[in-house]
Amino acid sequence: MTRIAFIIIIIFLGALTACDDSRVYEKNSDLENKEWIADSTKAFEFEIKDSTISYNIYYNIRNTVSYPFQNIYVQYALKDSTDKELDSQLINNNLFDAKTGKPYGDGLGDVFDHQFPILENYNFKSNGKYTVTLQQFMRRDTLPEIISAGIRVERATVD
Repeated sequence: MTRIAFIIIIIFLGALTACDDSRVYEKNSDLENKEWIADSTKAFEFEIKDSTISYNIYYNIRNTVSYPFQNIYVQYALKDSTDKELDSQLINNNLFDAKTGKPYGDGLGDVFDHQFPILENYNFKSNGKYTVTLQQFMRRDTLPEIISAGIRVERATVD
């Protein structure tokens, strides 16, 4: 394959993934030295412009295959613009198969991306700004081999 053909394929694939009509917000925050410190809360602020429809909220994790556990515990909190907590929960998700050790998620090389649901078909009471915070709740203060954490907010149904 020529270099030009390869570049055209990459541009075409990028254009396909850029057309995401359901996405309202998505942001990932890189973690310094691939470590998620227990008291390091990641906060993501987004705006809801149409509170008449339902939304799905996900959290994203990017890790390497050297991550030392099969799962991850994450505490999330959803707050409105007045800092009132609307929802929070401690979630446990598997990053690797317990029997085979094979990584879940989408991967390339030794890096894997995961997207886990936080809230599905959620109805915001009003338009405005909201914040989701994420914090790791594993038994270690420093969680190694986590590259980034983030959130995605999308319309539950596309018009």
